Amino acid sequence: MRGVLKFQGAFYNYSVLQMKIYSRRQWGKCHAWTGMKEGWNKTMLYVSTRNHKEQATASQAILKGLADDGGLFVPEELPALDVPVEQLAGMSYQETAYEVMKLFLTDFTEEELKQCIRQAYDRKFDTEEIAPLVKAGDHFYLELFHGATIAFKDMALSILPHLMITAAKKNHAEHEIVILTATSGDTGKAALAGFAGVEGTKIIVFYPKDGVSPIQQKQMVTQKGDNTLVVGIHGNFDQAQTGVKQMFSDKGLAAELAAAGYQFSSANSINIGRLVPQIVYYVYAYAKMVKAGELKNGELMNVAVPTGNFGNILAAFYAKNMGLPIGKLICASNENKVLYDFFATGIYDRNREFVLTSSPSMDILISSNLERLIYRIAGNDDQKNQSLMEDLKENGKYGITPEMKGQLASFYGNYASEEETASAIREVYKESNYILDPHTAVAAAVCKKYQEETGDTVKTVIASTASPFKFTKSVMSAIDGNDSGRPDFELVDELSALSGVQVPQAIEEIRTAPVRHKKVCEIGEMQSVVKEFLQI
Repeated sequence: MRGVLKFQGAFYNYSVLQMKIYSRRQWGKCHAWTGMKEGWNKTMLYVSTRNHKEQATASQAILKGLADDGGLFVPEELPALDVPVEQLAGMSYQETAYEVMKLFLTDFTEEELKQCIRQAYDRKFDTEEIAPLVKAGDHFYLELFHGATIAFKDMALSILPHLMITAAKKNHAEHEIVILTATSGDTGKAALAGFAGVEGTKIIVFYPKDGVSPIQQKQMVTQKGDNTLVVGIHGNFDQAQTGVKQMFSDKGLAAELAAAGYQFSSANSINIGRLVPQIVYYVYAYAKMVKAGELKNGELMNVAVPTGNFGNILAAFYAKNMGLPIGKLICASNENKVLYDFFATGIYDRNREFVLTSSPSMDILISSNLERLIYRIAGNDDQKNQSLMEDLKENGKYGITPEMKGQLASFYGNYASEEETASAIREVYKESNYILDPHTAVAAAVCKKYQEETGDTVKTVIASTASPFKFTKSVMSAIDGNDSGRPDFELVDELSALSGVQVPQAIEEIRTAPVRHKKVCEIGEMQSVVKEFLQI
């Protein structure tokens, strides 16, 4: 329930820092009260997964990105969906986004949040629906790739800059925000597109020099904007991500930044401002399934998600726990199958060979958002979670208890080999004339394994996370068997002719775009590169 209170005929908007936060004994759960446009509203607080004492409002958590102790911010409780599915079924994506996000971002006024949504989900998307739901064969594909960079990261990263700038104003931030992020291919470009030219921000993106597709790399290194920096590293994504996390937790570096008028924040899905918008996907998909008559209201829907850093499928898990009728959460991995092994054994072990695959955005061995799930199945025990994360840091692995593993029953984990991924692309094209990118193909292949193993006939929505035009070599090779080293943009035109789909503007823009970012560094040089760019 959203409390409303009018005080002496007037409404006020106080910062949470100005309000008294009542103790758990007084309120049962720790909440503050803050003014909204329509009145006084109970404000959700966020805590660190490693220290309950570190608390923040939504706007503060978005600004910080990562907790001071290295933990991730999580809501103290998951709210319940408070709009009937029948009503959601008649809503646009933007309207659905508001109904979901208002439950989490409670210190944003209605006007502020709706303005952020309007600015994010506008004509930069090439379909009016924002996220079309397409049936191909027996499955439903939620196309999350119609934004400016033709990958699902656009969906959350389109709104993050607006949330962040609004949060900065709400909290009277004095320092310029420096977005520091590591990318396995898609987050980087989507973040760059969102923050390029945004006043009061700079953005620095590190990516594995030899670990992204040629088109992904071209998208990043041609990025315009004086406030942007793109750096390739000699290493893999996990090493880039670890380097970024180390900079976030370096108190000495933070002091240097503050002295120079800067503060770090993150655009990765470790930022709660990235995670919350992803919950919308699944609420929207379910409502559209009901509207289309594919599901009855209350009937279960399975979800299959190609998974790397675990943010997208965690959002589906949150949606399920908010009351959305989701049955199985199908966690699909590529040959870097650390998550598959975790769900099978209860042991998370990153001590293994790092494999470069045709689905590079999933080439990850340290799935950062899994920590949010671990914290939850540990009974929200921050000390237990911190101990497990220390084990991961020191030994490269940790094991959960049988009781914790028992709480993972709604998840199914499996993986697809490179051959199985190519086969899924080929089979879906032959059967339905529908073309998948390699990441979505991993999910389709794992979904097929799940159904064959279990006989489960519940209708499944597969998160389609990228356009096949970003991965033309892999896609065309899978379809026609020709791996002759044809140029990427020649393959783009062949794929367009084959699919009958116009080449996306995001691809056309980079055909002849000049390379603007040529910097490459070693892993140990990342901090020096940041300081050089910021002139500190």
